[in-house]
Amino acid sequence: MGRDFKKLEIWSLGYNLVLDLYPLLESYPEYEHRNIVDQIRRAATSLPMNIAEGAGSHSNKVFLTYLGYAYKSAKELDVLLLLSRDLGYLEEDVYDFLQKKLEEFKARLYKFMIKVEEEIVQKRPNFSYCRGTLL
Repeated sequence: MGRDFKKLEIWSLGYNLVLDLYPLLESYPEYEHRNIVDQIRRAATSLPMNIAEGAGSHSNKVFLTYLGYAYKSAKELDVLLLLSRDLGYLEEDVYDFLQKKLEEFKARLYKFMIKVEEEIVQKRPNFSYCRGTLL
């Protein structure tokens, strides 16, 4: 059965970041829509999508792999937001807001990955990190 990804705080953080980003992308120049905008969309949507896809696995090792994909996409998004700010597509305050949300996502995802790794080492495939609290 896997895990209910919607109950994971890391999923919610990633999902809400996507919702925050999408309206901003319309203000980018048209010539960036097939470049930076598409890259931002792919990187951002892959945060909650990889968590959801990995949560459907019955294996902690497979789940951890998908969490790793989400973490790598967060790093990619970090660079894309920095480029957007430096190219003048995002105002400094908007960049700071998004960066703060992204840093929170990365920090919580990293901690969550450590918990999943502990489950693997302890050979406890019961997903105890999902019970009772939202991570």
